[in-house]
Amino acid sequence: MVVDDDSDTVVVLSRHLQREGFVPISAYSGNECLKLLHKDDVDVILLDLMMPSMDGFQVLKELKNNPRTAEIPVIMLTARDDIDARAEGMRLGISDFISKPVFRGQLALRIRAQLEAVQNARDTMAAIRRFENIKPE
Repeated sequence: MVVDDDSDTVVVLSRHLQREGFVPISAYSGNECLKLLHKDDVDVILLDLMMPSMDGFQVLKELKNNPRTAEIPVIMLTARDDIDARAEGMRLGISDFISKPVFRGQLALRIRAQLEAVQNARDTMAAIRRFENIKPE
């Protein structure tokens, strides 16, 4: 999912993602993002930090407080590249942080890294469950 209040940015990022083989879902505000997540499952969220009415940090808090969306990796995209923004994002549970402008190759690598991390966590949990179900002789 691409979440940004700038429609040009959403279009460009969506095209980048399509070229890399992803299927993007577009949201033009934090509220729209949260509404779409009630009906669509997503693997990764690209989230703009500076948006009107509900900024990226507020969206992130909502995502992390909802058990259904808490584990979705969120990559923060922003023109605001300062240590305070990064620290706040880390505190709130951001998965990655990319400064604008975004380069297609870098974006694809970062998304794939998040998807791989999620898959590794799922594999680990499945292995733990299998181990817990082994009965001692």
